[in-house]
Amino acid sequence: MHQFMKVSFKEALQLIERAVAESEKIHKHIAVAVCGPEGELIAFVRMDGAAAAASVIAQNKAYTCGRDRKSTREMGEFMLTKNRPPAFWGDSGITGFGGGLPIVQHGVVIGGIGVSGLSEEDDETIASAAIQFVYG
Repeated sequence: MHQFMKVSFKEALQLIERAVAESEKIHKHIAVAVCGPEGELIAFVRMDGAAAAASVIAQNKAYTCGRDRKSTREMGEFMLTKNRPPAFWGDSGITGFGGGLPIVQHGVVIGGIGVSGLSEEDDETIASAAIQFVYG
């Protein structure tokens, strides 16, 4: 039997709670999603006042990081420098918007977190703070 590590649902909830707390510090509204390394959604929330479009974008950011094991910022840079649009992968969930980070434990990607609703830099800062809070 093949076993793999992944974000637990309790950790996913903690990640979301911390991301929401970070956005509340700056009085902003976000959507945040957490998935496992296979890209399957574990937890998601869209705060009151966050744009509806942020929902899909946050989920796509988490999915991209889990599946491709790199940040969405890195993916976007790759897409631009190699002229490879998301359709290149044949996967409509892949995105290059910054704000998604892989969740790494013991050198293994165990999932992804995607934050959407602010600037790409702010989304990424919040995602990073959530990971740091939960996993140290």
